[in-house]
Amino acid sequence: MQTLAEKLKQQAFAEGFDACAICSPTDIPEVPARLAEFLEHERHGQMQWLEERALWRGSPAALWPDAKSVIMLAISYAPQVDPLENLKAKEAGTVSVYAQNRDYHDLVKKGLKRLARWLIAESGGEVKVFVDTAPVAEKPLGQAAGIGWQGKHTNLVSRNLGNWFFIGSVFTTLDLPKDAPEVDHCGSCRNCLDICPTNAFPAPYKLDARRCISYLTIEHHGPVDEALRPALGNRIYGCDDCLAVCPWNKFAVEAREIRLKPRADLQNPPLKELASLDDAAFRSKFSGSPVKRIGRNRFVRNVLYAIGNSDSASLLESAQKRLHDDDETVRDAAQWACKRLQNAANEQA
Repeated sequence: MQTLAEKLKQQAFAEGFDACAICSPTDIPEVPARLAEFLEHERHGQMQWLEERALWRGSPAALWPDAKSVIMLAISYAPQVDPLENLKAKEAGTVSVYAQNRDYHDLVKKGLKRLARWLIAESGGEVKVFVDTAPVAEKPLGQAAGIGWQGKHTNLVSRNLGNWFFIGSVFTTLDLPKDAPEVDHCGSCRNCLDICPTNAFPAPYKLDARRCISYLTIEHHGPVDEALRPALGNRIYGCDDCLAVCPWNKFAVEAREIRLKPRADLQNPPLKELASLDDAAFRSKFSGSPVKRIGRNRFVRNVLYAIGNSDSASLLESAQKRLHDDDETVRDAAQWACKRLQNAANEQA
């Protein structure tokens, strides 16, 4: 006869998840000190919520004292093509693979809720579900449960899924049998560290978000440091470089969820078109997309940095049209892009 844990994992796969494992809320005692070091060096940048909710993020038991088990789930969004190829198309933007279709928060949370309802119907107890936005140390919990290990790029890596997957959690008052934690399998590899365009890793397993392109294009408000702008290339939302070069991706499982497969118009979107978006057009284009949450101004700022990095004289007019934009940061980005393109044209002449 199947145990509850075995039936749970079978049900998780039926709900679309690619991995399911269980740990205890107390299985990550190292996290508070690691988080304190991260905050002490101010590597969180403008993400003040990390500091404000440090107690909860450092201790799942503090987040919900009644929880006895944490069910960790993973769902693949592995791409069919190499996302690094997009970086060569300088007149088009590169959107991080995870953001090329529907917002994963909604998709994953719905799956977690369905699984949680099944668990309650099967065995009772209470549950809470979390995806990314809550103060939960999901990656350490994922390692404690055995889903994968935190690689040198600080992301979770799996021997079965590579590192192209989302994670979510179901906290429950049920005392379920715990799985063995995963151990580090990075070895001497440092592909993820060496490819980073902005040197965002001060050391293996440590990230300085203030230099991370994902942070700069998504979380950072206002102008990006001019010294870092050239390294953004044509990345207009997020960055996949450190994920894309992981050797464990040879075991990646292609995304089963159709709504996680890329939209054609977001695989290589022309910068010229994106630079012309006003607020209404931006909201319409990115309805249901995670891109929508950064707002039109921050997005067009990113597009203008990409235009400035394009070396394409044909995009100069697009940048010039934003010189009198209502947003100060957009105007600053437009000025920078125009200067870069004019300098490039002068050098070519």
